[in-house]
Amino acid sequence: QVQLVESGGGSVQAGGSLRLSCIASGSPFRSNVIYWFHQAPGRQRELVGSIIGEDAAGYRESVSGRFTISRGHAKNSVYLQMNSQTPEDTNVYHCKFPLGSQDHRGQGIQVSVSS
Repeated sequence: QVQLVESGGGSVQAGGSLRLSCIASGSPFRSNVIYWFHQAPGRQRELVGSIIGEDAAGYRESVSGRFTISRGHAKNSVYLQMNSQTPEDTNVYHCKFPLGSQDHRGQGIQVSVSS
């Protein structure tokens, strides 16, 4: 059974940085693509970015140049480095791993950025 653990959220002032991590264990598969989403209360979930293979990452325009997605050493692990944060980055973030025939999504991490 796949278990997915997210960590690293919290509160930061505008201009600060946070790093989120997400590790999926228990699957024999390696996810070729991993996604990070965010969702604000009352709003639709939005794709923040994704990484394909080892290092081909893409981002939504609002975070491009400030956020970096990278893989960890573990088979299904990923980081989201968030720099130069703004109050608009305040959201619940979660990762998603397609593994085999199923998608696995984290429980969500709260990130709060104050002005």
